[in-house]
Amino acid sequence: MPTNFSNNTIKAVVVDDSAFMRKSISIMLESDPDIKVIGTARDGLEGYNLIKSLRPDIVTLDIEMPRMDGLTALKKIMKECPTSVIMLSSLTTEGAEVTIKALELGAVDFIPKELSFVNVNIIKIKEELIAKIKEIVKQSAIRNRLRKILNLNLFETPAVTKCFPTGELPQMKYTAIALGISTGGPFSLQKVIPLLSKKINCPVFIVQHMPPNFTKSLADRLNSLSELEVKEAEHGEQVRSGVVYIAPGGFHMTLLNSSFGKTSINISKEPSDTLHCPSVDVMMNSVVEVYGKNTLGVIMTGMGKDGFEGIKKLKSIGGHCIAQDENTCVVYGMPKAIVDAGFPEVIAPLEKISEIINKAF
Repeated sequence: MPTNFSNNTIKAVVVDDSAFMRKSISIMLESDPDIKVIGTARDGLEGYNLIKSLRPDIVTLDIEMPRMDGLTALKKIMKECPTSVIMLSSLTTEGAEVTIKALELGAVDFIPKELSFVNVNIIKIKEELIAKIKEIVKQSAIRNRLRKILNLNLFETPAVTKCFPTGELPQMKYTAIALGISTGGPFSLQKVIPLLSKKINCPVFIVQHMPPNFTKSLADRLNSLSELEVKEAEHGEQVRSGVVYIAPGGFHMTLLNSSFGKTSINISKEPSDTLHCPSVDVMMNSVVEVYGKNTLGVIMTGMGKDGFEGIKKLKSIGGHCIAQDENTCVVYGMPKAIVDAGFPEVIAPLEKISEIINKAF
């Protein structure tokens, strides 16, 4: 493998038992001049040894491999040589469950394996993957610099970090929570949703950018850990207080008010022209239309600015919102968009978000 690259080059390792996949991923990544594949491995054990030796910035890791599978390798990597890892995942229900486990163990994101290389959208997928890798590595570098300065562990809050401006939300009777999240979301949601109090007597609506099957597995996992009921939202079901609804992958989640004063969930492919499906903006705009300024908006880790328009609408009618801080985001994109606009009443580290929400009820 070539070694004549600059300090700014993103160094990648590809681990997959398929020679075709190793070659395909390498070609995809190296189509960008800022990324160099410095090693490939045929199984988890070989990959672990390579990662420990080469210390790459990013790793793509298959799950099903001989000798040592991806989950076992991931555990060893995170314990002995922590690295940003993107999993290659099957789009089946079983694949989704294993992927959720991998994200719990510390993987930052995943590539749906069926969509990776034999697909008419290959150019878009490649561009999204490269952009995501660059943002993940950039954010990891920021955390590493802070950790060296303050001698802290990953995701630990520096002593100099404060919730801005007060660490508390303005007093209001919040009747709904609308939360948007993307890259790094499954791990981050496990640090928030299971810690929400039963005192939260309102519905919680979540959009996490994920394919079908994955959102069901995520909801089931969060439900097993949480005091509140967590479920994948279903078309036509009546909204209940104290329930966390996760939009199903590949569909938008909006709300409908009936003439009897009941609110139900609408699951649809429309609008069809959004960048993401499900979309945070589509969900949040709908929640604000039903619950008005009494909606509490929350924007957490993720690329891009999905959620910006929804938060803008909420703020325009006197509502309030929370943004996750830069240091604890896997990718500081979605929160940055609303922070730069001056929207949040509170900018908080990951481990403080549930506490801040609980205090509001």
